Amino acid sequence: MMRMVPFTLDNGETVLGVEVKLPKTTLLAIMTDKGYIMCGALDVSLLNEKLKDREILAGRAVGVRTLEELMAAPLESVTFTAEAKGIVVGMKGSDALQLMV
Repeated sequence: MMRMVPFTLDNGETVLGVEVKLPKTTLLAIMTDKGYIMCGALDVSLLNEKLKDREILAGRAVGVRTLEELMAAPLESVTFTAEAKGIVVGMKGSDALQLMV
């Protein structure tokens, strides 16, 4: 099953959350038109190393089970492109998204 949920950020921008229920796991992602944050399934090292030329703007939070938790959770890792935009490890998901719009 898949669920899509709009969220309004503190700056008034709207972002889109996507939840995909899979056997024994749930994939969570919240995106802007420029980047996204995702649950622990995101492989940041792959994005930074093998896909570096794509300059993907993304962050990962671990231990989250809902989109709401993803918004509130501190990011565990971020891409090099995210760092260049001021997004840092430990930043709350919703704060990172505000820098991605």
